[in-house]
Amino acid sequence: MNTLKGNPKTDILTQELWARLFRAESLDGFLAENGDACELPAFSDYITELCRVKGEKPERILKRGNIESSFGHRLFSGIRRPSRDTVLQLAFGFELNMEGTQQLLKVAHATALHPKVRRDAVIAYYLYHQGTLTDVQQALYENDLPLIGGARDGN
Repeated sequence: MNTLKGNPKTDILTQELWARLFRAESLDGFLAENGDACELPAFSDYITELCRVKGEKPERILKRGNIESSFGHRLFSGIRRPSRDTVLQLAFGFELNMEGTQQLLKVAHATALHPKVRRDAVIAYYLYHQGTLTDVQQALYENDLPLIGGARDGN
């Protein structure tokens, strides 16, 4: 894989894909011409390529994301699928911005962050302002919201 499939800078823009879909004379024709653009990469391939593009080692990403090493390596190998919170931990581990985090959530088939969800708004704020996982966890705790990857009281 040479580029990050699903990266808005390298792939067909979503708006263009919608336009193509709605202009198509048939669904079969659209899928025949655009099928590759409608496929998301495997999550493990995506995060492995993201490491390569960023010049990072998985161990550093896992440490910054506070993800246990053996579990993290199972994510990178494709043996395990991540929960939404684990994807968010990886986003902080990769030091992604909002756009990158939303893409990572999409590739993981997880729900995107939404500003009308209080917990998501706190997380998004720290992504936008390039905060760390520690920063967001503190803000979640202070706002009596579930921590990323665990319960508020640590149980």
